[in-house]
Amino acid sequence: MESALNLRKITTLFFTIFLAFQLSAQDNSSLVTAFSTSYTYETNGEYTKATDILKKVYDESSYEINLRLGWLTYQSGLFSESIAYYNKAINLMPLSIEARLGYVLPASSAGNWDQVITRYNEILKLDPNHYTVNYRMGLIYYGRKDYQTAFRYFERIANLYPFDYDAILMLGWTDFQLGKLREAKVLFQKVLLNRPNDSSATEGLGLIK
Repeated sequence: MESALNLRKITTLFFTIFLAFQLSAQDNSSLVTAFSTSYTYETNGEYTKATDILKKVYDESSYEINLRLGWLTYQSGLFSESIAYYNKAINLMPLSIEARLGYVLPASSAGNWDQVITRYNEILKLDPNHYTVNYRMGLIYYGRKDYQTAFRYFERIANLYPFDYDAILMLGWTDFQLGKLREAKVLFQKVLLNRPNDSSATEGLGLIK
């Protein structure tokens, strides 16, 4: 009697696990189909349709769906909605760099530069040598004419990538703005080794002469 009862419990447990597995497989299949369809719509520039197809399978706890919707709503020009989705993705995966890089797209488009800087600083805490973030932070402060701060970011990536065109060019212009003309001249000359006819480096050398 007891063994029959145990067998019934085991059988019930087996079918429960099997059913859960089947439902999970079905859910994943639906997600794959939704993502695949959204990519097709995106390729055709139909961002609203790409967004709608994912909203039909939306799960607030899904990092991937929130990240994808953040991108698609950004492409649609819905910056506030995009920021909200990227925020959810960041909350779900607090160490995510890609979600923070996504977040700055709508934030910068909306002119929220303080939010952009905040997210960039968070990334640099996770990855101090991140090329893209250091370069963009340098550009932000260069644009604000805070050349001393810009120098810090450009110098870092120029040390890591000593023959990188963008890094050495912007470090050269930053040195120029700081009045460090000898250093700027060396950097502009190095740029011309990378791109012999570069107009920006040529202009810089012309100003120093």
